[in-house]
This record gives sequence, structure tokens and C-alpha cells, in this order.
Amino acid sequence: MVSDFEQFDQQRREITQKMCQDDRFQSLRKDWFAISVDHKYCYNFDWMGMPIIQYPQDIMAMQEIIWHVRPEMIIETGIARGGSIVFYASMLELFGIDGTVVGIDIEIRPWNKQRILSHPVSHRIRMIEGSSVNLDVVKQVYQMAGGSSNVMVVLDANHSYESVRHELQLYSPLVSVGSYIVVFDTVSDDLPDELWRQKDSKTGLLSGGQGNGPKKAVHEFVQNNDAFIIDKSIQNKLQITSAPDGYLKRIK
Repeated sequence: MVSDFEQFDQQRREITQKMCQDDRFQSLRKDWFAISVDHKYCYNFDWMGMPIIQYPQDIMAMQEIIWHVRPEMIIETGIARGGSIVFYASMLELFGIDGTVVGIDIEIRPWNKQRILSHPVSHRIRMIEGSSVNLDVVKQVYQMAGGSSNVMVVLDANHSYESVRHELQLYSPLVSVGSYIVVFDTVSDDLPDELWRQKDSKTGLLSGGQGNGPKKAVHEFVQNNDAFIIDKSIQNKLQITSAPDGYLKRIK
């Protein structure tokens, strides 16, 4: 006998499939996202008082992943204004997971560091200042993750093809089977070059532009690494996401 929950889950899968097959919906989605980038839409939100420069849909997806994976350590490259690492730390706290968030950034400004360290969930946060691809930084991260059996990684620093390709090589071995490595801003490969260059000039983020950014690095990575798959079920239900093809699940 099929339970009510199973019926509802099947209904949601059917809804997702119809959205993906609706050409009008997909056209509107692409247009809306391009305009949202021009308006820096993702700058509009806070998490527990800290600016979180993410799309709300991706925040919801990360909450679902953390609930199911229950990672003991979440490693994020790119701290920005601190909202994301505070979000991850608060999820660990709320879900009763005895875990830690490690944030890495090439520059952690003193005022930003102080706000993060004075936050109510700061006891779950560790920060490393330096490039995420610097081998000394990577060594520190591996040492910190040494006692963790369940690790999740989020790449949200330099969004160039070369940097993301390097990060995937360096950090993917830390990801546990059943967990994820999430690559944000893969959408840059789908946007017109002029629009992404405009975004870069506003944010300071680096990107290779259309067809030469994070998504290219992701596709090369999964092609050469059968331990990971692109979990398209996440982007399909979100529709609005900065990480199309960026939710990578470790399957072995």
C-alpha cells in the first residue's frame, strides 16, 4: 500500500517534470534570471542578520541537503559577508548535528570577521584567510577535516574555470559518499558574456564568461571522475538557481 507521503512525493516529481517540459516557463525563467543578475537581486537577503549573497531557492536546497546528509563538517570557499557560513552553522545547530563550518577566503576584512565571531552560532565556525587553492591552506583544511567521517564542500570563491577546476581536484577527495560538493555560479556559463562581465565589475568575482566558467570545470570533472554525478533533480525542482549542474553528489 502506497503511503500518503509517497503519493505526495510522486506528485512533486510529476510537477517538476512538467515545469522542465514547459517551453514558456523555461523561457521566462531564463529571461528573469538574466535580469535578476543585472539588478544584483541576490544581494537583497540576510540570514540571522548577516548578508547572504545567494538566491533563496539555493538556500532552501542547501537546507534540504544538510538535513539529509547531516555533515559533520561543511567546507566553504568564499566567505564574502558571512551570511552563508552563518547559515550552514545555524542549520547544524538547529538539526542537532555536532558539526563545524570551515570558511576560506583570500581576504577576511576585520569588521566582517568580528561580526562573524560575535554571532550566536560562531562556536561552530572556523575561518582561514588565504587562497582556497594555496597548498598550505588546503593542508590546514585536510587537518581540520581529519576526524570527520561526513564532509560536505561548497565552492563559492573565484568563479573562473581554472580556479574551480583546481578546487574540484583539491577538495573533492574530502567529500563523503552520499554527500555533495556544490559549485555555485555555474550559471555564468549560460549568461551572455556582456552580462556576466557587468556582474563581475560590480562584485569583483572572476569568471571566464559564457562557456568558459565553473560549469565547464564541473562537466570536465564528472566526465573524468565516476565517483560523482550531477544531481539534476535539485536544479529541476528549483528552476531558479545560480548553480545549474553544480549540485554534485558523491555516489562511491
